[in-house]
Amino acid sequence: MPFAPGIIYLATHLPKLLVPPLFVYCVKFTAESYLDSIIPAWLTNLAYILSGPVFFTLLVQYRDYCVRSQAAAHGAVLPPALPGSIGGLHMLFAKIMTAEPENIKAILATSFPDFEKGPEFQRLVEPLLGTGVFAADGQFHRQMTRPFFHRERISDFDNFDSHATNAISQFKARLREGFAADFQDMVARFTMDTASSFLFGKDVRSLDAGLPYPHNFSPPFSSESTFSCNTTRTTHASTAFANAFQSAQTITALRTRLNRRLKEKDVNGVEDRQVLEAETLLDHLVNYTDDPIILRDEILNITAAGRDTTAALLTFTVYMLAEHPQVLSKLREEILREIGQTARPTYNNFRDMKYLRVVHEETLRLYPPVPFNVRTALKPTLFHSNIKGSPPLFVPAGTRCGFSTILMHRRTDLWGPDALQFDPERFVDERLHKYLTPNPFIFLPFNGGPRICLGQQFAYHEASFFLVRLLQTFSAISLDPNAQPPDARPPANWKTDKKMVKTGWTPHEKIRPRSHLTMFVYGGLWVRMEEAADKDQGKQAQAGFV
Repeated sequence: MPFAPGIIYLATHLPKLLVPPLFVYCVKFTAESYLDSIIPAWLTNLAYILSGPVFFTLLVQYRDYCVRSQAAAHGAVLPPALPGSIGGLHMLFAKIMTAEPENIKAILATSFPDFEKGPEFQRLVEPLLGTGVFAADGQFHRQMTRPFFHRERISDFDNFDSHATNAISQFKARLREGFAADFQDMVARFTMDTASSFLFGKDVRSLDAGLPYPHNFSPPFSSESTFSCNTTRTTHASTAFANAFQSAQTITALRTRLNRRLKEKDVNGVEDRQVLEAETLLDHLVNYTDDPIILRDEILNITAAGRDTTAALLTFTVYMLAEHPQVLSKLREEILREIGQTARPTYNNFRDMKYLRVVHEETLRLYPPVPFNVRTALKPTLFHSNIKGSPPLFVPAGTRCGFSTILMHRRTDLWGPDALQFDPERFVDERLHKYLTPNPFIFLPFNGGPRICLGQQFAYHEASFFLVRLLQTFSAISLDPNAQPPDARPPANWKTDKKMVKTGWTPHEKIRPRSHLTMFVYGGLWVRMEEAADKDQGKQAQAGFV
């Protein structure tokens, strides 16, 4: 039976904890054995108790002194300490958070070899992510999977269409019953089914579990009831997996915020390998490793990416469309003009649909699926300070460097005074050339540099396909606050708290955005939608959505 992570952690740090009391014992033994001194028991006990705090305080102060000396030698200063730090104890956490584009650019690109995920991050996420691509350093994992994500694979529109038809049909049926529906739950099941079909050639059919009902409605469970699908939903294996995976991600996120070597085959020429047409990702991976642990971890990592990131993009896009009907109207006009009311979108359609692209990009700017990330500095480095005229910030070797894309994406000095407003036009008008064109690293929804997201285009295609099919079917979207669970509604102080109002982030929110490894809407996104005009229903029936 494997040891619990807490036991392993204590065992690893036990030698450090034993040093101070062992030193006190040695002093006591020496004094009593060679100096004929009798040390009172109360003094001995007090020394044992204080030895740990005194030892670690002195250790931290010494490290602090060394780091300050190194910073001065580079003409730099240390980043601000955490408020309330005592005796330099903030140094124990060895973590810096930045939302400065130049620093993030250095971490991800210009100084890429100087940063890695690091052993501390890997220790925290190992119970969930194992040795997979999101936890591992080096390029082995990316080299294994990159050949699979070529154009023909990421444009598997037959896969998208069959699952979109199923999902939208269920969504329409629930709305016709007179209830609001949880768009986030539905689209997460859609992306889970498309991802499993795409990656492994096996559809897990999570949509078969059905859609949830609002919190304030308890359907009957008789086998003859139209609501009996709720029984199937609660017992369906996909529901158990989704709940467990959600909990595991939340625990992992808390671990990273609070604080194995791979058995690889030769990877030379990995990216030159031709992926066969009928080959799944699992088929592809076994060409590079026969380690079942690596295969398991890689499958879980890629599945999480294939499901959660695209589901987040679609969820927050629909949230923004519900809040900005003029954007929805303009987007739907483009869809009907370029594709029509029933035709299936194609790869070339998406290349020409500029407004669809910028709607996604503006959503990704305000609600990036991965709002926070972290790397560890392998050697001392300097970070840029965003305070004009200030010296650079010194980052000691071994420091965990967190960076926040969501903070950077919402900075008014980088995006203009309207940075907190949802406006897709900023990606096509003069603001594009004023802000983004001269500084492309202010927009990083899919990371950047050598570790840029492999599935970026797959996510765009899948989200675009589903959104087209959705807006061919529905012409209006609105939030249903009554269907939102009470504990998932924005607290009243979001509109009145001076600190929150000053940031401009939360007063306008109608939902509660949260994140673990990716962003999501706490409690689900409960919406109502109006079907397209009656005159269009005959055409939509031919497309399979009625």
